[in-house]
Amino acid sequence: MGTLDIDFVRAQFPAFAEPSLQGQAFFENAGGSYTCKPVLDRLTRFYTQRKVQPYAPYEASRLAGEEMDEARMRMAALLGVDTDELSFGPSTTQNTYVLAQAFRQWMKPGEAIVVTNQDHEANSGPWRRLAEDGIEIREWQIDPETGALNPADLENLLDDKVRLVCFPHCSNVVAEINPVTEITAIAHAAGAFVCVDGVSYAPHGFPNVGELGPDIYLFSAYKTYGPHQGCMVIRRALGDLLPNQAHFFNGDVLYKRFTPAGPDHAQVAASAGMADYVDLLCDHHGGPASGAGERGQFVHDLMRAHEIALLQPVLDAVKDRNAVRLIGPAEAERRAPTVALALNRNAEEVAAELAQHGIMAGGGDFYAVRPLTAMGVDLGQGVLRVSFTHYTSRDEIDQLLQAFDRVL
Repeated sequence: MGTLDIDFVRAQFPAFAEPSLQGQAFFENAGGSYTCKPVLDRLTRFYTQRKVQPYAPYEASRLAGEEMDEARMRMAALLGVDTDELSFGPSTTQNTYVLAQAFRQWMKPGEAIVVTNQDHEANSGPWRRLAEDGIEIREWQIDPETGALNPADLENLLDDKVRLVCFPHCSNVVAEINPVTEITAIAHAAGAFVCVDGVSYAPHGFPNVGELGPDIYLFSAYKTYGPHQGCMVIRRALGDLLPNQAHFFNGDVLYKRFTPAGPDHAQVAASAGMADYVDLLCDHHGGPASGAGERGQFVHDLMRAHEIALLQPVLDAVKDRNAVRLIGPAEAERRAPTVALALNRNAEEVAAELAQHGIMAGGGDFYAVRPLTAMGVDLGQGVLRVSFTHYTSRDEIDQLLQAFDRVL
């Protein structure tokens, strides 16, 4: 595989040509990425040419519906699942909440759900609330030193009462990439379904959910260079079991069953731009000519190789500093390029100091109150988080490291 052409990549993002952003290195990508041009083009076209109720027989409406269908079809193919196994909703948190209501109706008191304390609250809180209905919540706990989840600990929590196991592909503060296929196999062997929060992983390459094996996979399009939508894969075997959460007359359509509100037509249509972007990168770098899954994997691997090369110097620069605690692994191959640092002072104030050096980053708990508490981090101080993605350049990494030397 060749090297990622960073100049070509950055040319696909209007933000990098925006005068007001010059000299500003963006390191809060885990909170939301810049949007690629194909998505912006589709969004603009929809709002200017197709902003009508879709799926009617007149031309503008027909084209609007076709663009929405195209987004679902192409993104599902990229993710290695059937077209109707992908739903769009307003956000991942909201999608999870709707799913939790379906499980609330489907499960019986005394049955159990396993959650972790490594998750962002979106894949933890909605499930934990089911305890109010007599559903047992079992917590798969992280190592308080490393923040890691040990699959062996999960096995001790499983029995014939467990219906669902929820865990992140990687945490938004620990960032260690969890072995989804192995964990899924353990859960399935115990008769449980699996829900994976991919919000912090998908920005670093779309996963082949079909090959990974979970029953539910969730991520946020606004973190994968797209519009503000939550993308939700629900495999058919589970989707058909759960009670319909939508209008009764939509209950027999899998991609509508778990979206109670009407879709955001324009943003769903614009989501096809994420597939356009993957195609652009694949073709430019000489990837496979056919097969959405294969092309997606090629681009995934290109992105990851670039990120790993840029991430290791950042980890090396912080891991041995006395006043800094690196959360998660110090080896770039094992994690996403989302680097949370516990400092001996307030993280938001440090982020403000970094801003003076052109570094856009944040400080706080990032909705990861449970993992940070479990690792003994002072929530009053929070963590400084610097997160990047494949469009980050070496120059920006150098800018970050120089700012660290002045501020940390």
